[in-house]
Amino acid sequence: MSSIVQTQTTSFKKELYEAIHNLSTDTLKIALYTANANLNEATTVYTTSSEVTGGGYVAGGVVLTGVTISSDGYTAYVNFNNAAFSASVTARCALIYNASKANRSIAVLDFGSDKTSSSFIITMPSNTATTALIRSSN
Repeated sequence: MSSIVQTQTTSFKKELYEAIHNLSTDTLKIALYTANANLNEATTVYTTSSEVTGGGYVAGGVVLTGVTISSDGYTAYVNFNNAAFSASVTARCALIYNASKANRSIAVLDFGSDKTSSSFIITMPSNTATTALIRSSN
């Protein structure tokens, strides 16, 4: 049974306190997955299981660019440029992971339903303390 939950992964949160990740210098990637994926808070690393295939998609996804780390009040947050895939695919979710650190997971994105495109683009939310994909507050 698949389980797709949009979240920062628990292992990522723990690894931040262990100083494993440096999001400003590490290579971060995003991979696309089908509705059969099992990606949630317990995901610890990138996997090829249920990753989309065909249509020009390259396993492992694409590198995230334009990493911006900011803070506002009690919230620290990270955002990226939009992620563009030169592929014609159908995807239900995505995994952001750290390719520089043994492909450790960072976050799962749930698209809410299957999305099909001949030029698949993930539009990132505004880079603010309340909308950025990755954020932490007290």
